[in-house]
Amino acid sequence: MSNDTENTQPKILFSDHFNVDKKALDKYGAFDISLVADFPLFIDPFLLFNSKKPEYQQLHDGMIAYLRFLRDKSISQPIDKGLLAAWYRFKEVKQNWLGFSVDGNSGSALGADFAKALNENFAKIFTDYGQEKVTRSSHLEKLCLIKDGVGKDNISDFTTNLTLDFLLQYTQAFAKKYLDPMLCQEFRIPRVRFNYQTESWEEGTYILPSYQNDFVILTPKDLLTKDETWINKNDLVEDFYNIPNAISNDELRAKVNNYFRSVLPKDPKKKDEKEAAVKTILAFPELIDYYIKHKEDNGDRATSISEQKVTHSELMYVDQFTAFAKLLAEKTDFYKTPCDSYDEAMQRVQYLKSVIENNDGYRFFYVDNEPIRREEDLKIAYRLTWRGSTFDFNTEVNNGRGPVDVKVSKGSADKSLVELKLATNTQLERNLQNQVGVYEEANDTKKSIKVIIYFTFQELRRVQGILKRLGLEGIENIVLIDARKDNKPSASKA
Repeated sequence: MSNDTENTQPKILFSDHFNVDKKALDKYGAFDISLVADFPLFIDPFLLFNSKKPEYQQLHDGMIAYLRFLRDKSISQPIDKGLLAAWYRFKEVKQNWLGFSVDGNSGSALGADFAKALNENFAKIFTDYGQEKVTRSSHLEKLCLIKDGVGKDNISDFTTNLTLDFLLQYTQAFAKKYLDPMLCQEFRIPRVRFNYQTESWEEGTYILPSYQNDFVILTPKDLLTKDETWINKNDLVEDFYNIPNAISNDELRAKVNNYFRSVLPKDPKKKDEKEAAVKTILAFPELIDYYIKHKEDNGDRATSISEQKVTHSELMYVDQFTAFAKLLAEKTDFYKTPCDSYDEAMQRVQYLKSVIENNDGYRFFYVDNEPIRREEDLKIAYRLTWRGSTFDFNTEVNNGRGPVDVKVSKGSADKSLVELKLATNTQLERNLQNQVGVYEEANDTKKSIKVIIYFTFQELRRVQGILKRLGLEGIENIVLIDARKDNKPSASKA
């Protein structure tokens, strides 16, 4: 098959769209983001605190200064709705193309629930915020260690908002040095810095890369991490048994241990231990400072682990997944559009299957010789390969019955669903038996495709067993993709 690959090569990365050498981005220290879908990376505020760069330490100090301002307001008097919105609520900064939205770059903002939780934490639990005696510094993450529903995405969004002026100036400096001025535009951006005299947020003007009538923000790689912030609730609860041992005050340590035992039921399970730990932390909030001190003392590990995660993400998302999209463009008609959403989705699935199984494409689903067994990452890879389609492509669509992986549509009357699953998914049989039918009903369509990817012969046998039990063998809209590497010759030898 001959294709005009020059015209069909998909533009996915920042460097593709703005015709900039990847080496320039790397030298500048910026991550080469995708302008198709968010990459699941985010700024960890601890990396600002732990950095040896003065400008990063100043950013952290500035964040803590603003949080002290909020603390003073929270403990002095009740905050009305207007000021709660003005001081505690922030929009998501989607223009950095980082975070947790698989479809495009629109995620959730820091809305009313976050503002209320932050205000209550200051007013009731952390009234001494900014005056800690155990830790070397205050930390934003401390405020998110107790309340449910306040997680890494909230910390990331809050940090990005509080460092927005720096990120915009960082991007502007790169744009002026490396980008064609025709690809840039002047943007006036609200809420970039806080004026403590007027107690209000101010706007700023910047020359920035322009994409689809919006600006783009670059982020330094040495501020990014993946999966979890260094200071996080899971670690706090998981490491709870070690925290009392770090308390030098004998009386406090005895009280903590006694209270923990009193709320722990007989013959406790893991869940009971976690619940008892949370209750104890709420009763003795000072325990959080001892946990954070332990994290501060091991800060070099945070930097090292984050560097490894970012390097791994560059290999997987920037190098492998974008190379996979380009392989599709070269080897197939993947980026030419049929007329029906089901045909479109099925044809693209078949192209995926063909390239993975027959054109060495399986290699892009391995990192360090290990298969990518994360459905979230597979969805990102699939999303990147839809670049240029005239169909609407939406992921994690939730119509009240739970999220479906992908909905492909053109108008309200033509829509099809695609579920992408690992053969190792423990809920695979249930999904095939019931869930997709529920999704079809919720989305008012009878057209759906189930894609199952496997990496070993044992995984294949498992899937075949499930399909046999359910009477689904040989069904057209259930597509198995063989991503094994032990049964394929290298493309260079084939």
